[in-house]
Amino acid sequence: MARTPYPTDLTDQQWWLIEPMLPRPKPGGRPRSVDLREVLNAVLYLLRSGCSWRLIPHDLPRWPTVRHYYDAWRRDGTWSRVHDALRAQVRVAAGRAPTPSAVIIDSQSVKTTEKGGRVGSTRPSGSRAASGRWSWTRWG
Repeated sequence: MARTPYPTDLTDQQWWLIEPMLPRPKPGGRPRSVDLREVLNAVLYLLRSGCSWRLIPHDLPRWPTVRHYYDAWRRDGTWSRVHDALRAQVRVAAGRAPTPSAVIIDSQSVKTTEKGGRVGSTRPSGSRAASGRWSWTRWG
């Protein structure tokens, strides 16, 4: 029975790009009983919705199965290979080199304090009452 697609589901064209990059079943092992496209659809749903693993909808593969494939693909580098291949395709389509040639890191994006170090995070000494600030203890 076909399910109603989610907005995060892979299109046929997206699936045809990604499917050849996924690991093949191990020879001699038990035949794969889960549809990898549905596993990817579940991962995309999880990432886009921000839900927890256990809240993946019931019409997608069971969450332990999805988590198993997610972790296995992270360990064996599948996610990195898919990312790198898709990035290269997008860059070539845009008329750029397949791999980036420069990286920009902005050290000014987060300012902490002008003092820096421990001096910038040292707590003031004395009590709030002694420093002239209002305190709940004045009313109690």
